[in-house]
Parts: sequence; structure tokens; C-alpha cells
Amino acid sequence: MENHQQQHSWKLLLSFKNATMIVCFLNIITLFFLLQGFFSSLTNSKLPRNQSDSVQLRYITESEEMRRALEPLELIKRVKEIGQESYLEQETIKQKAGKQTAAVDLSKRLKDSRVTNEANSLKALEEWRTRMMARARQRALEKNGTSTSQT
Repeated sequence: MENHQQQHSWKLLLSFKNATMIVCFLNIITLFFLLQGFFSSLTNSKLPRNQSDSVQLRYITESEEMRRALEPLELIKRVKEIGQESYLEQETIKQKAGKQTAAVDLSKRLKDSRVTNEANSLKALEEWRTRMMARARQRALEKNGTSTSQT
């Protein structure tokens, strides 16, 4: 009987319902272990990546600093100054050229006005002379006319 009771107790313990429960419990425990391993691998992989990012960032900043240190800053400043000087010189040359052309134009105008004035003056002088000559002839004729009528 004892044997029969042991078999019966084993049957109760190993029923399908109990077996299903045990398998589900083991599956849940396995799932937790797998999830823990998955998440720990993610956090472990992130740490070196962050560390490698910081190493790469430091490398980039150091290379930028080295590149800036090798730039010929004084040469660049001098080139800019020379460019500004040449620009200013070009502006002054343009201004001088503009002033010179204005002066030349003004002198030409003055010469042209003198020539025109001289021509106008000569013409007016000629007209004045002809009028004066005409008046003188008129007076001479009047004198001769009065002197001939008196004699």
C-alpha cells in the first residue's frame, strides 16, 4: 500500500496541470535571465561606445587645435591689410582720375567759352566799328552837305 500511496502522490505531483505550471515557471525564469543578459549587454556596449565617442571627440578637438595652431595668422592679417591698402589706393586713383577729368573738362569749357567770347567780342567790335564808320560818314556827309549848301 505504501507503494500505491507513493505512486498516487507522484501522480498528484506529476499531473499535467502541475507539469504545465512548472514548465511555465521555468520559462518565465529563463525569460528573465535572457532579458537581463540582453539589457546588460546593451548597457555594456554603450559604455565603450560612449567612451569611444569621447575619445573620438577629444581627438577631433585636439586635431582642430593643432590645425589652428599651424595657421599663419600673421600672414593672413598682412594679406588682408595689403588687400585693403590696394583697394584704398584704387579708390584714390579713381578719385584723382575723376578730379583730373573734371579739371580737364573745365579747362576745355573755359577755353571754348573764351574762344566763343572772343569770337563774339570780335563780331561785336566789328559791328561797332561799322556803325561808327557809318555815323562818321553820315556826319561827314552832313558837314559836306551843309558846307556845300552854304557856299
